[in-house]
Amino acid sequence: MKKDILVIHTGGTISMFEDKTGAVKPGNENPLSSHTMGLSNLANIIIKEPFNLPSPHITMTEMLQIKKLILDEINQKDIDGIVITHGTDTLEETAYFLDLTLGLNIPIVVTGAMRSSNEVGSDGLYNLITSIRVAACDDAREKGVLVVLNDEIHTAKNVTKTHTSNVSTFQSPQYGPIGIVTKQGIFFHNQPTLKENYKIDQITKQVALLKAHAGMDSLLFYAIKELNFDGLVVEALGQGNLPPATVEGIKALIDVNIPVIIVSRCFNGIAQDVYGYDGGGKYLREMGAIFSNGLNGQKARIKLLIGLSHTNNMKFIEDMFH
Repeated sequence: MKKDILVIHTGGTISMFEDKTGAVKPGNENPLSSHTMGLSNLANIIIKEPFNLPSPHITMTEMLQIKKLILDEINQKDIDGIVITHGTDTLEETAYFLDLTLGLNIPIVVTGAMRSSNEVGSDGLYNLITSIRVAACDDAREKGVLVVLNDEIHTAKNVTKTHTSNVSTFQSPQYGPIGIVTKQGIFFHNQPTLKENYKIDQITKQVALLKAHAGMDSLLFYAIKELNFDGLVVEALGQGNLPPATVEGIKALIDVNIPVIIVSRCFNGIAQDVYGYDGGGKYLREMGAIFSNGLNGQKARIKLLIGLSHTNNMKFIEDMFH
């Protein structure tokens, strides 16, 4: 018996064309819409297209819109799985937002493409087909939001875009994919161990993201305070260290109850409070900075936005990142 799969098209390269000049851009129609209807041999397909946007145009507003659309459809009809097509630049952020806020047991898959629909070697339709197969697979249940491209299945929490143009750009540093897609079937070799769910209906806070560098000072930290941001994520050096000239700026934020989340700018590893010198991780934690358990900067920002929309309890916020 075929599964009922909700397919939500949101735009991105997967829905774009390359014109005669070589520019890749949206057309008047999403080419995936007609292709999706031809995939009825895989599942009973229900198509929704709330908007058609390049992924750099996606904001928290659109993420909330996708979440609401999913919940509305789930409440109206029996849905066995969900596939969301999305531009790759911010795909991991939308996937992680949905992972933290939906709390559904059915398979939810986010996919995209690195080559537009009419380019040689276009990967969009193939990624859509494999994603529908994963969404229709019983073994994909209760694994949170998954990201499926290039025959690999990743968790929303760990996956990130690692290459500007390669079709195998989505990788999970340190952990790898939790499953693979083959012609014979869908195979999982790992199971996510931690499930989080935060019930929010709106995002009203502002969270900044800064990347540390040699010689960084406190100027931007003071500016963030004056601009009344609600939180800050810092991609710190190494295991979670900052130049000493940043310390006063960070302290100014913490003193007015603005949470400062520390992640590492390194591709692999986890930020830890190891070093005790001025600006070192241990020094920052003792000041009140919160160390994140393995998230990259863009996902820590999503999580802090959700946390601040959920509560103003700083202990709760700290526990979220531990």
